[in-house]
Amino acid sequence: MKSKFYIITGLSGAGKSQALKSLEDMGFFCVDNLPLALVPKFADLCLEIGGKLKNVALGIDIRAGESISSLDKVLAEIRKKKIPYRSIFFTANDSTLLHRFSETRRRHPLGKRVLEGIQKERRLMAKVLALADKEVDTSYLTIGELKEILAREMEVSPVKKMTISLLSFGYKYGIPLDADLVMDVRFLPNPNYVPSLRSKTGQDAAVKRYVRRQVAYHEFFVRFSKLVDFLLPNYISEGKSYLTLAVGCTGGRHRSVCVAESMAQYLHNRKFAVQIYHRDIDRGV
Repeated sequence: MKSKFYIITGLSGAGKSQALKSLEDMGFFCVDNLPLALVPKFADLCLEIGGKLKNVALGIDIRAGESISSLDKVLAEIRKKKIPYRSIFFTANDSTLLHRFSETRRRHPLGKRVLEGIQKERRLMAKVLALADKEVDTSYLTIGELKEILAREMEVSPVKKMTISLLSFGYKYGIPLDADLVMDVRFLPNPNYVPSLRSKTGQDAAVKRYVRRQVAYHEFFVRFSKLVDFLLPNYISEGKSYLTLAVGCTGGRHRSVCVAESMAQYLHNRKFAVQIYHRDIDRGV
């Protein structure tokens, strides 16, 4: 079997879910919280379809309940089938786990007070840890460092590119809640006050010419581009794979659309995967 088959497990809050997301970015087929009884059948399926599922990661944790104690038998069954696999266990110290639960305001899956749940889970997962091929302590790791460890362990290339969503919007309709970065271009003269341009949008050539010939536009776009050029490599090095960059004007039909279109082309020329969406372009028509 040429495929890589990994069991991803560990303590709640120690980074297992983030690891699975990172592996998806690296091209792995990931399944989380599959009932233990189905794991051998799932491994068989991966073997049967061969190259269609080249790299597979399976998340298993305390949510499996009491059946987690039978993981050794499940793994023994996989070995009998001559299916090679590796198991990675993610852990962290108590203070880090407490901080992460506090940040996300999640309850512990064991339904106890958080610290009590963490300590109980350590005891219950001790047998699982003993079965692991590798233990990764994420207490002081950044997401970027976690991705580097996974890539090295799994002998794959970490994702060094980013998918960027460019979103134009109108402030009068609210700032997009999913935006990572927001650029306000309301300082540019508004084409809405030019009668011949009012009914057009930032996708029309006449509006683009009007916006781009403004005295402030050229210097703004140069500085905006340099800011983006500086930020993207740093986001990527920290493990961020997706970024939503929002550009806003008053109504979301003229200036923001024009600037977003220009930035999309700029990023496309730099070989980034870019998606563009004009949220409010049809409003106020």
